[in-house]
Amino acid sequence: MTEHIETVIIGGGQAGLSVGYHLARRGRPFVILDANGRVGDSWRNRWDSLVLFTPARADGLDGMPFPGPGDRYITKDQMADYLESYARRFELPVRGGARVRRLSRSGQRFLVETDGSTLEADNVVVAMANYQKPWIPPFAGDLDPEILQVHAGEYRSPASLREGPVLLVGVGNSGADIAIDVARSHSTFLAGRETGHVPLRIEGFVGRHVMSRLIRLVLHHVLSLGTPIGRRARPRMLHRAAPLIRVKPRDLADAGVVRVPRIAGVRNGLPATEDGQTLDVANVIWCTGFRPGFTWIDLPVLGDGQEPMHEAGVVPDVPGLYFVGLQFLYAMSSATITGVGRDARRVVDHILSTRSRREPGVDGAPAASATRELDAARS
Repeated sequence: MTEHIETVIIGGGQAGLSVGYHLARRGRPFVILDANGRVGDSWRNRWDSLVLFTPARADGLDGMPFPGPGDRYITKDQMADYLESYARRFELPVRGGARVRRLSRSGQRFLVETDGSTLEADNVVVAMANYQKPWIPPFAGDLDPEILQVHAGEYRSPASLREGPVLLVGVGNSGADIAIDVARSHSTFLAGRETGHVPLRIEGFVGRHVMSRLIRLVLHHVLSLGTPIGRRARPRMLHRAAPLIRVKPRDLADAGVVRVPRIAGVRNGLPATEDGQTLDVANVIWCTGFRPGFTWIDLPVLGDGQEPMHEAGVVPDVPGLYFVGLQFLYAMSSATITGVGRDARRVVDHILSTRSRREPGVDGAPAASATRELDAARS
């Protein structure tokens, strides 16, 4: 049987919970579908030593500050437990283990198909990040089968690696953080070149109390679709790697991490650098990023590179479809815990304003701010 729900939210991370919170505040019926079995598992399933880059005061969602001292840096498991508490406190209807296999349309309504059921909805909010499918270069298949290969999304701790040297490919924040973790027990190579680093220690006084607020101001308000500089910067920001935030190049050297050039291919079953070196390693961790994973959306909304086409989260060509949680959806902060609440509120305002136009007498007043911001995004 097909179940009808006014709004279906796909994704039970911070983006989906934020949308659910704002719908619940407005008294609208909805359900959140989460592929994970437990709220917060998207954080629990990351590497064991992961610590967030922002102090706790910036890690709370709308309606519920992160508990405890605001200047401390929290672990990924603490973040996961917070999200679970958030869903419980506001009684958000999350259905775990509900992986969406297909999103399509039948007449004026959407069809959301999971492994065990089909839901019919007036509105669908895809509350997921751009980064869904791990990407590994094709030549990885030519490596000696005795070399253990894992993607950064699968790595948990050094205990899961084989004895012998480890090569990490990719000098983003994940690659640098994992290199420090691995270097405590393994000889470690790090391939590639970083795109700069934050000069201050984020754990210091200035980092905790000054820099974190300044960065939030820039990412949340300055670099947004509501400012000329933000609209000009957005195309570049979508494809630019972030600088190293916690780990500095000096930290890598002090930990004994050996820096090598970019990995260009395979020679005799071993990874080969662009300057001709071959690295005799027992493990390779691919910190090479992710690609979008929206091929299950059977609607004309995906553009180049399978990226969703939208205007600040609203899909004009498919009324009733929305996105929250994407990189630079409205601002540079959109994919972060700090910024997702504003985007969720704007999308919910748009949902209710559309409903008020269909059903006279329904309060749609809060949509005015959303309309102004969407007009700015289009200009």
